[in-house]
Formats: sequence, structure tokens, C-alpha cells
Amino acid sequence: MNIVVCIKQVPDSAQIRVHPVTNTIMRQGVPTIINPYDLFALEEAFRLRDRYGGEVTVLTMGPPMAKQALEKALAHGADRAVLLSDRRFAGSDTLATSFAISRAIANLGLRRAPEIVLTGKQTIDGDTAQVGPGIAKRLDLQQLTYVTKIVSVDLKAREIMVERRSEGGTQTLKSRLPCLISVLEGANVIRRGSVADALRAARTRIESWRAADAGIVET
Repeated sequence: MNIVVCIKQVPDSAQIRVHPVTNTIMRQGVPTIINPYDLFALEEAFRLRDRYGGEVTVLTMGPPMAKQALEKALAHGADRAVLLSDRRFAGSDTLATSFAISRAIANLGLRRAPEIVLTGKQTIDGDTAQVGPGIAKRLDLQQLTYVTKIVSVDLKAREIMVERRSEGGTQTLKSRLPCLISVLEGANVIRRGSVADALRAARTRIESWRAADAGIVET
């Protein structure tokens, strides 16, 4: 199974500061972490790999320093890491971000299209929860939101069964693959990477893609 997990490097909310004049987040000098919601998606990807085999690729879009988040994801146990970084992406809103990431995922799939794309519910710095649905729309993927558990995957039938939280309780849904799943907080606990994972992460080259590498061209 080919699984892609979209993560984001965000300012540590415990040490975040807001500019007194512009009321914008002051990122300079603030430590960064992997978006906490994305860790639930990452662990879910590992659990799928444990059950069904395959490869977990982590993908992020951001400045060169976002490599730190990918290095941490590799140390947790990811197999491959791709950084999408280009000056043209500076200041991207959720529409532009979902477009760029969707193009990158499509180009990752030139080798083997992913069966499942995983994201966190939202990010703690934006809180829009728009990028995941935007990716699903652009890639024509089935979209499963607020997922608390992946019950089963039938690769032969190209079907997946999940549990998701709804206003009335819990729903059990069956859908087709490929799909995009946004994982709800509390769905699991991220595993601590092993010594072997740490050593492999140190040897693994993080692929750095510019806009053209993701198939994004100016018109």
C-alpha cells in the first residue's frame, strides 16, 4: 500500500506570540513543531503499513527550515520525505496551498499512485481545515473527514471502512479507494521511533522539490 501523509511545521503554540500592532503570529524566534493534529494522521499511516505493508511518504510545503519536521517524521518511522519549497509559494492561502500539494501528490504517484492520503483535522496556526478537502477535490479522491478509526482496508476490492465522529455519535462508512482521510485528535498516540528508525532517518535523503518538480508551471 502506498500512503502519503501531509504534515505542516507550525509554531509551538505554547510559546507563540502575537504582534501588538498587526495582530499576526510572530514566527521569528518561536520554536517549531509538527502540527499536533498531523501526528494522529502519521500514526494511522504507520498502523496501516503494519497491517497491510507498503510505504509511508511524508510531504510538507514550506521554507527550507521545514525539513526539521520531515526529519522528525522519518525518525518516527516514515519511509520517504518530500519538501515542497519555492519562493513562489510564499504567502500562499489555503487555495494555493491545496493546489500545490495536490500537484506534488500527483507527481509522487507517477511511480505508484497512493491508495490513501492522510491529513490531520486542521492546523493549529490556521485552523481553517480547508487544505485537506481542497486536495481531495483537486485529485478527485473520496473524502472521509473526522475519522477516529480505520476499521479495515480491502486492497483487492479497493474498499475501505472507517469510523467517523458525527453530531449524532459515531458513523461507520464504507468507501472506495483511493481516498483522503482527515484524522481526528485522540484517534491514537504517535509511536516513539526505534533506534533503527533514527539511524535510517539519518541516512535518508529528504527530497527537495521546487514548483517545476511538482508539475507546476507558470502560464
